[in-house]
Amino acid sequence: MNILVTGGAGYVGSHAARLLDRAGHEVWIYDNLSQGHREAALPGRLVEASLTDGEELRSVLRGRRIDAVMHFAANALVGESVLDPAKYYRNNVIGTLSLLEAMRDTEVHRIVFSSTTAVYGAPERIPIVEDEPKQPISPYGFTKLIMERVLEDYARAYGFGFAALRYFNAAGATPDGDLGEDHDPETHLVPLVLQTALGQREAITIFGEDYPTPDGTCIRDYVHVDDLADAHLKALGCLRSGEGIQLNLGTGRGHSVREIIESCRRVTGRPIPERSGERREGDPPKLVADASRAKSLLGWAPRYTQLDDIVATAWKWHESHPNGYASN
Repeated sequence: MNILVTGGAGYVGSHAARLLDRAGHEVWIYDNLSQGHREAALPGRLVEASLTDGEELRSVLRGRRIDAVMHFAANALVGESVLDPAKYYRNNVIGTLSLLEAMRDTEVHRIVFSSTTAVYGAPERIPIVEDEPKQPISPYGFTKLIMERVLEDYARAYGFGFAALRYFNAAGATPDGDLGEDHDPETHLVPLVLQTALGQREAITIFGEDYPTPDGTCIRDYVHVDDLADAHLKALGCLRSGEGIQLNLGTGRGHSVREIIESCRRVTGRPIPERSGERREGDPPKLVADASRAKSLLGWAPRYTQLDDIVATAWKWHESHPNGYASN
């Protein structure tokens, strides 16, 4: 198929675009590079433009004869969304609506949507199933929940077929070390710990050590970025006109902040200083996926099931790209 990947120069999007390309699809990247990196995009396949540019979107959808869209483009910092919610409603809601309208006008009715575990807020049951109440506690989570509802309405009214994939914590990099995680600012735990191992940070701060977990630190489900990309590829084959699916993507295993730090020490063989910090508002104690529905519907299961294996791919990227894509 001809696939348009919005946000395809970003972290998860670039890994998905590469997998699509290797699977034989014709892939085009649509990215304004506000968060993505030109170096991460497939060579010769980047359209540098904004989602709010409806005319450009329509031109690309028609001109490249696009069959389906993978939509990764979004702002995704929980804390920032609390401080600047307007940015998140503008980009994640208005930008996505602009994309959907361009798709509707060009009769492109299939979309795989990058959603998030943040739609659940602080769930009462662990592991989390897709039917858990949706009670987001950040504007970021709410923008993703809004767009899931919009997609349901577009499926009913306009015949869209969609898959909304709710990621847990994306981590890792390509095994060969040429695609990886490069955010500014960096907020994800694994790269922050590895930057500390490289001496780029004095210490890693543990935000809260009194949670109701075995070691007092937050527990999250870390899923390898290539496994997420694989789920997107599989979801393409499950898009049906007038129907939608919402799926969790995770390993089903939780790891605490301290376990992440210890894994990074094992993998790197380097000292990683740590310091204590106060809890951050809105951090649930534990988020772990029940991804059995994705296995049933997509035939998907993560290949990376051991934490050290995930961290090892991230370390290969960070060690060879200490300044991210600017290292090239």
